[in-house]
Amino acid sequence: MKTLKTDVLVIGAGSGGLSVAAGAVQMGARVVLLEGHKMGGDCLNYGCVPSKALLAAGAAAYGQTLGAAMGVSPVVTKSDYAKAKDFVRSVVASIEPHDSVERFEGLGVKVIQEFGRFISPTEVQAGDTIITARRVVVATGSGPFVPPISGLADVPYHTNETIFELRDKPAHLLVIGGGPVGMEMAQAHRRLGCAVTVIEGQKAFGKDDPEMAAIVLQKLRDEGVSIVEEALAQNISGMAGNITVETSNGTFKGTHLLVAVGRKVNIEKLNLDAAAIEYHRGGIRVDAGLRTSNRRVYAIGDVAGGLQFTHVAGYHAGVITRAMLFGLPAKAKVDHIPWATYTDPELAQVGLTEAQAREKFGARLDVARFDFSGSDRAIATCKTNGLIKVMIVKGRPVGASIAGAGAGELIGLWAMAIANNLKMSAIAATVLPYPSMGEINKRVVGAYFSPKLFESLMVKRVVAFVQRFIV
Repeated sequence: MKTLKTDVLVIGAGSGGLSVAAGAVQMGARVVLLEGHKMGGDCLNYGCVPSKALLAAGAAAYGQTLGAAMGVSPVVTKSDYAKAKDFVRSVVASIEPHDSVERFEGLGVKVIQEFGRFISPTEVQAGDTIITARRVVVATGSGPFVPPISGLADVPYHTNETIFELRDKPAHLLVIGGGPVGMEMAQAHRRLGCAVTVIEGQKAFGKDDPEMAAIVLQKLRDEGVSIVEEALAQNISGMAGNITVETSNGTFKGTHLLVAVGRKVNIEKLNLDAAAIEYHRGGIRVDAGLRTSNRRVYAIGDVAGGLQFTHVAGYHAGVITRAMLFGLPAKAKVDHIPWATYTDPELAQVGLTEAQAREKFGARLDVARFDFSGSDRAIATCKTNGLIKVMIVKGRPVGASIAGAGAGELIGLWAMAIANNLKMSAIAATVLPYPSMGEINKRVVGAYFSPKLFESLMVKRVVAFVQRFIV
């Protein structure tokens, strides 16, 4: 066995692990990075990147069917599913160098392409090397959760780790799971010419504001996606090209099956018990500073439980880097973390939903609303199907929900406002270009202030009094 000592050992080369490794080594720390699978992790290879590329291919096909209202004759599209997958692969390939072994070795990181496992509270083995580090960062992420549905193990099925390798277009794709992954893949495949049925055991988009979710779900149904809710999968049977899913709300047949019911954390290979690290089914137990029960070890991103998003892993990386390298107190927060689903229209959230805010703040809560149909830019571009709601307490936003074109971009302003404890007046003072979709954020602020200004008897009295003295 070879031995190695370092300042920082990072286990996992996904978004969080790569951010820690790059930041630490460039600030003078010795860094060792372990990855036994693909550099870039789930997001680059099986998640965010390929899914958005496939959605883009679907959007290109769907766009050709529109335009009649603008004087552009729609055309009947012919989608080449295999070439769409070639496009997906090319997008991943174009980003791979940024996350590659070569780049990180060029930065000065020692990269070992092996899985890491603890053999003691202070040592990690990777292949034939034993590493001792002042600090260890576990960033092993998560993988698709495959539920124990009767018959599933005997039927060919896909998860997000295999669907992007499929090159024969499904005639009828069955999707088990009505969350972000299931819905994005459902719309992409429908627009590329597949029949699609989504089977959800509870409510589709169950973690999002129901009013916002309804806008997106109706659009998907209008496009021909069949969405069946309250349909718990009970038995699956068949073979490739002929699959049957029996549920509590009917039986459904298709040619291909995608299982998209959630995620499970990747901790099986870590041998956490050897390091005295506490964990549970949802992930490794961490404190507010993302430290585990072993004070030398941090856990970030999906493996730490909580919100499972690439940008959360990146945020966690920044939190622990400050603590590890500079000894500064740092805690991870969640109230300013946004998320988005990139269906068309998009669905985005930051902070509290309306229901959560009403439960927490009661009568102190104000809710400002603005419909996309009131936006000049949305009207000009035929993107009026949308709504924004902002939850406000004592003049400060505590949450924002958006369904509509560009929701994933629009939500950023509210994430910044909540992160910096800004008042609605700060958004009102911001000047945005006209006409832009970004103005929707200003218009909802106007909806908040309008009754306070234009329907206030006190304001009218003050204005009348001042006018008596202005020359």
